[in-house]
Amino acid sequence: MSKPVFPLTRRRFLTGSALLGGSLLLPGSLWAAGSDAPQTRTLRIGFIPLTDCAPLVMAAVKGFDRKHGIALQLSKEASWAAIRDKLTSGELDAAHALYGMIYGLQLGVAGRAHKMANLMTLNQNGQGVTLSRQLREAGVTDAESLRRKIAAAPAGSYTFAHTFPTSTHAMWLYYWLANAAIDPIKAIRTLVIPPPQMVMNMKIGSLSGYCVGEPWNQRAISGQVGFTAATSQQIWPDHPEKILATRAEWVEENPDSARALTAAVLEACRWIEASDANRKETARVIAGRAYLNVAPEIIEGRMLGRYEDGLGRSWQDAHPLRFFGDGEVNFPWLSDGMWFLTQQKRWGLLKTAPDYLGVAREINRIDIYRQAAQAVGVSVPADVMRRSTLLDGKVWDGNDPAAYADSFTLHSGGQL
Repeated sequence: MSKPVFPLTRRRFLTGSALLGGSLLLPGSLWAAGSDAPQTRTLRIGFIPLTDCAPLVMAAVKGFDRKHGIALQLSKEASWAAIRDKLTSGELDAAHALYGMIYGLQLGVAGRAHKMANLMTLNQNGQGVTLSRQLREAGVTDAESLRRKIAAAPAGSYTFAHTFPTSTHAMWLYYWLANAAIDPIKAIRTLVIPPPQMVMNMKIGSLSGYCVGEPWNQRAISGQVGFTAATSQQIWPDHPEKILATRAEWVEENPDSARALTAAVLEACRWIEASDANRKETARVIAGRAYLNVAPEIIEGRMLGRYEDGLGRSWQDAHPLRFFGDGEVNFPWLSDGMWFLTQQKRWGLLKTAPDYLGVAREINRIDIYRQAAQAVGVSVPADVMRRSTLLDGKVWDGNDPAAYADSFTLHSGGQL
């Protein structure tokens, strides 16, 4: 897959040059001529063609990057493995990234161990579990009917896909299956497939199901390839999803660039969520060939919280894709990162319990976020933990993560 880097237009270059040269300062900008000037001013930012790359795209399209003295060069990548490799090698300065991938990298279970940083959360909600048309035709419409179908067949008869071994999508899929007493380690076969390839693999019969971000769940419905069995917000309402990630060493070498990048993307998140008109415009922009390369209507409905499941049901979702939520979405809650560690421990990716809080404090750069949020007038929560209730009724608040990780009946060793 090609990985185009989107160049600056002449008009944008001239404007950016004025900013970077110090001849133009905009109100609310983090940057002023002096010691707080971004150390790196042209930033190479990776993304995967998913609806939740929108904050990065709109930060560039709407000029929030220029406002803060930087220029974003967006690079469309083929897979999350490519994002990982280019982030850790320094080919990318930062990226639209999987929460669990960054935590896995820190601990050496998602590739060679590398110190990472999470500058902010880009979105909440907006992923899904899609099951195939063939399963629907065989009478499967939900998790319970899927459990019966899988139980009646030899282990590994059904193949499911997610996007990366420590991804959010792997964790959502495993959690949903386990809640239905389906062992995701023993009962099914799992594959790693890049998001844009999910629908085609299901269409040719390679997959019984997958978990991925939008628009690839809605695309399966529109193409009559599959149906939505669960949204990720049904698994965890207002769950953390993609993050703005970089290397810890990059933040240390470029603290003002990191703050400028965070501020620009935070402003883009606020702009997207300011109105339905802005959401619709965002859908039209990211639908373009340079980004997702799909029809805008495939993106727009679920961006507006309008869902259908492909089985005849439609609804306005109570927990739709969120990009801002008065800053609540974007704050790098320590408890959010810690949750992914509990699931990596649950499923045997981590063999021993990590220092849950210590790892989260090291990765989630609340200091950078607070400075950026203050610069653009976004309030910051007083606490660094938040409380949530998941699909199975378990409450997660970041307290006693080791006990939480060990509390699940179904885990990598099977039933307790």
